[in-house]
Amino acid sequence: MDPRHGAGPLKTGLNAAPNDGQPHAGHTGHPSSPGHPSDPGQHAPDHAMHQGRHPDGKGPVDDEHMVHSHGQHAGHSVAMFKNRFWLTLALAVPVVFFSPMFGDLLGYMPPAFPGSSWIPPVLGTVIFVYGGQPFLRGGFNELKARKPGMMLLIGMAITVAFGASWATSLGIGGFDLDFWWELALLVAIMLLGHWIEMRALGSAQGALDALAALLPDEAERITDTGTETVGVSELRSGDLILVRSGGRMPADGTVSEGQAEFDESMITGESKTVLRSPGDPVVAGTIATDNAVRVQVTAIGEDTALAGIQRLVAEAQASSSRAQALADRAAAFLFYFAAGAGAITFVVWTLLGSLPDAVTRTVTVLVIACPHALGLAIPLVIAISTERAARAGVLIKSRMALERMRTVDVVLFDKTGTLTKGEPEVMDLAAAEGTDRDGLLALAAAVESDSEHPVARAIVAAARSRGLTIPAASDFSSMTGRGVRASVDGRTVYVGGPALLRELGAAEPPALTAVTGAWMDRGAAVLHVVDDGGRVLGAVSLEDAVRPESRQAVAALQNRGIKVAMITGDARQVARAVAADLRIDEVFAEVLPADKDKKVAELQVRGLRVAMVGDGVNDSPALARAEVGIAIGGGTDVAVESAGVVLAGNDPRAVLSMVDLSRASYRKMWQNLVWATGYNILAVPLAAGVLAFAGVVLSPAAGAVLMSASTIVVALNAQLLRRLKLNPAQVR
Repeated sequence: MDPRHGAGPLKTGLNAAPNDGQPHAGHTGHPSSPGHPSDPGQHAPDHAMHQGRHPDGKGPVDDEHMVHSHGQHAGHSVAMFKNRFWLTLALAVPVVFFSPMFGDLLGYMPPAFPGSSWIPPVLGTVIFVYGGQPFLRGGFNELKARKPGMMLLIGMAITVAFGASWATSLGIGGFDLDFWWELALLVAIMLLGHWIEMRALGSAQGALDALAALLPDEAERITDTGTETVGVSELRSGDLILVRSGGRMPADGTVSEGQAEFDESMITGESKTVLRSPGDPVVAGTIATDNAVRVQVTAIGEDTALAGIQRLVAEAQASSSRAQALADRAAAFLFYFAAGAGAITFVVWTLLGSLPDAVTRTVTVLVIACPHALGLAIPLVIAISTERAARAGVLIKSRMALERMRTVDVVLFDKTGTLTKGEPEVMDLAAAEGTDRDGLLALAAAVESDSEHPVARAIVAAARSRGLTIPAASDFSSMTGRGVRASVDGRTVYVGGPALLRELGAAEPPALTAVTGAWMDRGAAVLHVVDDGGRVLGAVSLEDAVRPESRQAVAALQNRGIKVAMITGDARQVARAVAADLRIDEVFAEVLPADKDKKVAELQVRGLRVAMVGDGVNDSPALARAEVGIAIGGGTDVAVESAGVVLAGNDPRAVLSMVDLSRASYRKMWQNLVWATGYNILAVPLAAGVLAFAGVVLSPAAGAVLMSASTIVVALNAQLLRRLKLNPAQVR
C-alpha cells in the first residue's frame, strides 16, 4: 500500500521484475510545488503538445475527418457524409416541392413559371451525382467483389429512379415514373443514416495517438561540457540524460544518480508515486515528480516499454474482427430478392404483351425495394442508445461494443481504481497497553499532518472523520524508505513500517504482533507509531478501500447470469481479500502490465465472451482484445481511446446500464429490421402485380408513400428506447 514506509504488499514491477521490496522514499512534496502529481496543470503542456497528433507527427487527426479503411465506408470520412447530407437536404426541398407526383399525393399544384418543370430534373441530377456518389462507388465495389450489400441495393434503386425519372421528364416511352422527389429523399435519408452510423463507430487510431502523446519532444543529454537539448529521436542507447523535477521520461533507462518519486500512473494506472533510486529501471512516459535524476538510456523508440504496449494495442485491435452489420446482411438478401423479383416482373409482364406495364412495374419494384427504413433501422437505434447512455454517464464509442455487450459471459474488472478507490484508507487501529485508540490515531495524524503523501492524507482524514483533536507538531522530517518523524508535545514521535522498527531497535508487543500479522496476511499496509524511547505505541492498518458501489455491481451482474472476474498486479493475498469481500467468481493476481491482454485471451480460449473494465495504459491492450472494452473516464487517455465504451465516472454499476441498454437496443434493432425487411417482402410482390388479376396493383406513388410510412414506423419504434431507465444508482 505505502511504498514510502516500506509497509505494503509487494507490487509487480513495470518491465521485467517484481518490485524488489526495497523501502521507498518519503514525501513527494506539496501539491503546489513543481512536478507534483496532484497539480492539475502539471501534465497540460506535454499533453496539449501531442494531443490529437499522428504517431508519425504528420499532423492533427480527429474523428470528424478520420477516413475509414474497412467495410462499406472504406475511403469515406464522417465529414464527407455530413457535408453531402446537408447540401443534399437543401437541394431536396425544392425537388420535392415542385414534384408533380408529390403534389398529387398531397393534393396541391406546384407553382408554375417558366423553367419550373425543370427544377426537379436539374437539382435531382445534382443530388444523384453528388449525394449518390458514395453509394454508386460503394455499390460498384460490392458488385466487383461479388458481395452485394446495402451500398449496391441503394445504388441500384437510385440509378433506376434516376433513369426512369429522366425518361418521364423527357417524355420518352410515355411512362409516368416521376421519381425525382423519391430519389432526393432517398439519397438524403441514406446519407443521414451513414453519417450517424460512422459517428458511432469511433476510431482505433485514437489509441495510438494517445500513446504517442505520452512522450516529450526533447531531452537533455549530458555531455562532457554540460547538457544539450536534443530531439528524442537523436537519443541513443547508453546516453546519459537529465530528467528534471516535473519532467517526463523520453526513453526507457536506469537511474544512475539521484532518486525521485515517479508518477507511473500512465503506465500502471496506480495513482501513488514510486521511488526510483540508482539502479532502478524507469520507463518512457513516466514523470519525476519531486527531484531531478540522471538516467542512462537503455531503450529508445520502438524498443521502449511504451512502444511495446503500443504494438499490443494495435495487434489486439486488429485481432478484433468487425462482425458485418445486421442491416448489411438484410440488404444482401433484399438485393437478390429485389433483383430476382424485378427480372421476373419484367419477363412475365412482357410475355403477357404489356411492355409499358412491364417497365412501370419493374421500375416500381426496384425503387421501393431500396431500404429507406432498413438504412435507418440500425443507425437510429444506435443514435438514441448513445444519447440515453450518455445521460447515464456511459459514452458508447463503438457500435459493435453496444451490440456485443448483450452476449458477454464475463466482466473482467481491473482492481485498483475500478472496484477499489485507488487510494489508501485507514481500516483498523491496534493500540498497545496504556494507549487508547483515539489517542493513537490523533498522534499519528499530528506527525503526518505536514505531509501530502496519500498515506498521510488518509491518516489525517481518518482522525478528522472521527472528530478527534489533532495536536500541533513541529520539526517534521522524512526518513527515506522508513517513515516520518515530528515533535509532538515536546517529544519525538515516529510513524513508519518494519524498516523503521529495525532502525530504532523497537519490538512489537506480542499482543500487537498477532493483530498486525492478520492485517499483513490480507495484504494491508501496516504503520507503527513509536515514541522517542523506542516504545511501540500501536499500529495503523491501511488498505485500498473497496467502493461501496462495487458490491452492488458484482451482485447485479451475477443476477443477470454474467460472471465477474478481477485482474490486478497486487499480491495474491490482497487480491483474495478483495475478491472474498465482493464474492467475485475468478481472480488473476500478480499480473504484469504487459500480460493483462493474455488473461483476456485465456478467458476467450475457454469460450467466454469478455468485457474488460480498466483505467490505465497497461489496460489498453486488454481493453482492445476484449469483445467489449470499457474504460473508466478518470483513467488515462489511451485507455479511453482503446475502449469501445467509456464510463464518465468511477461507478462500476454503470456497466449494468451498458448491459441493459445493449439488450434493449438489440431487440429494437431486430424489430426494425423485421419491419423494414418484412415491408419489402410484402410490398415488392404487390408492386410486381401478383394480385393484378384481383384488381390489386401497387402504383409507383402508393409504393413511395408506403416507403415513407415504413421509415416513420422504424423511427417511432426506435424512439421507444427513451423509456429505458439507466440510472446506475437504481440497478438491481
